Amino acid sequence: MTLIKSISGIRGTIGGKPDDGLTPLDIVKFTSAYASLILKNHSGTTPSVVVGRDARLSGPMVSSIVCGTLTGMGINVYDLGLSTTPTVEMAVTELKAQGGIILTASHNPKQWNALKLLNEKGEFISEEEGKMILSLAQNDNYTYADVNVLGKITHPADMLKMHIEKILKLPYVDTKAIAAANFTVSVDAVNSSGGFAVPALLEALGVKNIHKLYCEPDGHFAHNPEPLPEHLADLSALVVKTKSHFGISVDPDVDRLALVCEDGEMFGEEYTLVAVADCVLSHHKGGNTVSNLSSTRALRDVTEKMGGKYSASAVGEVNVVKMMKETKAIIGGEGNGGVILPELHYGRDALVGIAIFLSHLAKFGKPVSMLRKSYPNYFISKNKIELTPEINVDKVLESVKTKYQKQPINTVDGVKIEFDKEWVHLRKSNTEPIIRIYSESESLATADTLAKKIISDIKEIIKQ
Repeated sequence: MTLIKSISGIRGTIGGKPDDGLTPLDIVKFTSAYASLILKNHSGTTPSVVVGRDARLSGPMVSSIVCGTLTGMGINVYDLGLSTTPTVEMAVTELKAQGGIILTASHNPKQWNALKLLNEKGEFISEEEGKMILSLAQNDNYTYADVNVLGKITHPADMLKMHIEKILKLPYVDTKAIAAANFTVSVDAVNSSGGFAVPALLEALGVKNIHKLYCEPDGHFAHNPEPLPEHLADLSALVVKTKSHFGISVDPDVDRLALVCEDGEMFGEEYTLVAVADCVLSHHKGGNTVSNLSSTRALRDVTEKMGGKYSASAVGEVNVVKMMKETKAIIGGEGNGGVILPELHYGRDALVGIAIFLSHLAKFGKPVSMLRKSYPNYFISKNKIELTPEINVDKVLESVKTKYQKQPINTVDGVKIEFDKEWVHLRKSNTEPIIRIYSESESLATADTLAKKIISDIKEIIKQ
């Protein structure tokens, strides 16, 4: 069994003993600690917290415990039931709540679940707040409410409808152009929340021909839920069989978007953000963008071509959002298919990505594969090197930095070394002695060679 407590929330496998797996007791403790922080930050009021979940099997059990614990702390609950991560984030501000909890382990397999914690802006809590919650939980430092001031649970309707309506009002979304294009689209929602959310969005956009694959939100994931090429063979086959214009794949909580071209080939989740940003930037020449250090250089190329400035943040959505605010970026996200449009909200949102992509494609007027070819072509090689626990990972990274000190280097998160249009990013794992090594070039072979060279350098440093 696995239980991981971090500043962003708690996640683990269901079952086992307390503090070993994600058990009911662990859920109560962490929810109570979060509730204590909400009560402290909003003293003198009766705060409200929005709760929503993806469709994984443990969802109803975890949700009932979380909602019951929050009311036991004297907090009112807006229970959205089955929902998406971006919908919960938007519901926090729409309902004027003081926080939110998303019950999802994102792309992790079905035995996992997690509590992702939001502030009153519908954004992930800060590192400082996360540390406070961990301390409160560890010390059982919370007090439950008197019977006369227990919280209440309500079930607000139409939060997904609200979400979709706000997407439709964006200047980048052209429902007339989408309807005129008469798209046929195939959807793989891995039997989770995207199974109802994505078709609802497509219908609202004017798409009449939708082929659904694994769209029953029963939590029985039909394949590994991470939307990577090796998991999307069935969707690829359906796109070709039905002569769809393209295919859509989302993860269980609908904050990551991967696309399949009309010929069954992958559009590349690294390029989801690139294509959507291209559309948004066409409305805002000179606009700034942000992605993390391990994302493709193609976003930088597209941004600079439009006269804007690109910035790279540390890995992690909260870090991307922080830098987006600092640089006043009009769009940003991560290379895993996560699109963040501040105009809507500061969170990864597959639904807004779909809507903007459809509009972009409708106006492009050519097949999806042609749109993909219109962007700079890069390939990322993802590797890791396992180290023995006694090795000082920070010292290894510092030695690599010194060795390549004549090259442009970014140390915001690990060490990123640039070689003209190629780069290598090294960062240590937070939980084990591993260095992750990502490299990018205009050919996969070159990217692999670049990674192998750095791995060789690391091994030589370790021998010294």
